[in-house]
Amino acid sequence: MKRKYKVLVLFSGGLDSMLVVEILRRQGLTVQGLLLTSCFFDDQVARKVAKQLNLPLKTVDISRGQLALVKSPRHGYGKGMNPCIDCRILMLRKAREVMIKNKFDFVATGEVLGERPMTQNKNSMKLVEKESGLQGLLLRPLSARLMQITLPEKKGWINRRSLYDIFGRSRKRQIQLAQKFGLEEYPSPSGGCLLTDPEFSQKLKLLFKKYPKAGVNDIELLKNGRQFWEGKVRIVIGRQEKENKNLRQMAKAGDMIVELKNIPGPTGLLRAYSPRKAISQKIIKKAEELIQRYALKTRTAKKIEFKITKK
Repeated sequence: MKRKYKVLVLFSGGLDSMLVVEILRRQGLTVQGLLLTSCFFDDQVARKVAKQLNLPLKTVDISRGQLALVKSPRHGYGKGMNPCIDCRILMLRKAREVMIKNKFDFVATGEVLGERPMTQNKNSMKLVEKESGLQGLLLRPLSARLMQITLPEKKGWINRRSLYDIFGRSRKRQIQLAQKFGLEEYPSPSGGCLLTDPEFSQKLKLLFKKYPKAGVNDIELLKNGRQFWEGKVRIVIGRQEKENKNLRQMAKAGDMIVELKNIPGPTGLLRAYSPRKAISQKIIKKAEELIQRYALKTRTAKKIEFKITKK
């Protein structure tokens, strides 16, 4: 009986990775998705799409590793704070670990040659394959026929003639393939990584400047509320109840939570990044003023009181 080979697909939930799953399934392979989660991108779309495809997922959080290389990337940044080549190497190294541990035969991705200028040109793709340790075991089915033959193709685990030679940024051929495979629903292309967002990148640069040792919790705070700085104290003001709840949950030892006592309004979180300096009354007063500014009901309230909680 012919052995059924196992392939681990780096799965983002986008159209390209959906197509890769279908291409490999049609060759009789056992396919599992690898979902890499991070504080810099949302994984909800990928989870929804995997369910739609009935694709089993292995999930691994790479937040800490990604944060370390965002602070000091070997291969530089893109237009924002996105060290895309370093991130790709990190992702594929993690895929290699999972491949070896769970006895998969090779790894596949939805990369398309020429689709992204920084990471999807031939030189970058060769570099990433080499530094990830996946030489010969990394298959890009959508552009495989434009690239060097891989071990799965040489060994006959997969038929090279059933792979594709897609090049460039147009999605015309991918959409045609989606129709051929009966994929009627797929996400619109979008830059799901926050590191490519100019506004978020500026906030992140300022955080690193104020506190180079910033951790995952500090990054999560950047995604919630309005951000203000008083020296090395950060003031975050929630914009709606969901953010207010997030701020209360993310508060760490030493943080202060400032809230309106008698009327609904924004929650404020104060965090000092200088261990020798406590949060002064002047800064607490500033937070109260900001909360008052953004709380509509304070304009008609007869009495305004604040509740301050130190974690």
